[in-house]
Amino acid sequence: MAAEAHPVGAPVTAIIEFGDQYLGSELYDAKMTVIQVVRGGKAWEIIQRASASNLPPKPGFVYLLARVRVEFSARTSPAHDSYNLDETQFTAMAPDSQEFGAPTLAASPRPRLKGTLKPGDSLEGWLVFLIPRQVSHPVMAFREDVGIVSHSGGGTFFQLYTRPISNGQAKP
Repeated sequence: MAAEAHPVGAPVTAIIEFGDQYLGSELYDAKMTVIQVVRGGKAWEIIQRASASNLPPKPGFVYLLARVRVEFSARTSPAHDSYNLDETQFTAMAPDSQEFGAPTLAASPRPRLKGTLKPGDSLEGWLVFLIPRQVSHPVMAFREDVGIVSHSGGGTFFQLYTRPISNGQAKP
């Protein structure tokens, strides 16, 4: 799964299908990009700024923030459907597929990645994860199929880390 995960900064398009085989369906595209990943102390600073009531991570864990942009577009006109997007569709996990639960916060950093997208709309916001400190290459899964929506196509895993390159700079 980690080998299939798309790097930070790479836009990935997923096909989202509304409807079913009996009533017909409409196809839409959701282009997603993990714009930024913040981990550890810097992530904790952002979470503290969101609310002084937020608790520090439990021992052995760190906060990880992912800033994600989603663009929603229709493949045909007129387009009739809108897409409800929220944080519960995203899950952080280890490369071995072990999933990590979402943290409970008094307030999340703004903007949150939550809203209703109509064709032509885009949304950008933060996702908050709590991961074990020793997991150096976490990935994020996106679950497209909710309600009467189904997903066809790939590109549902994203890297939540950057890779170092030979000259000492980070490569997305």
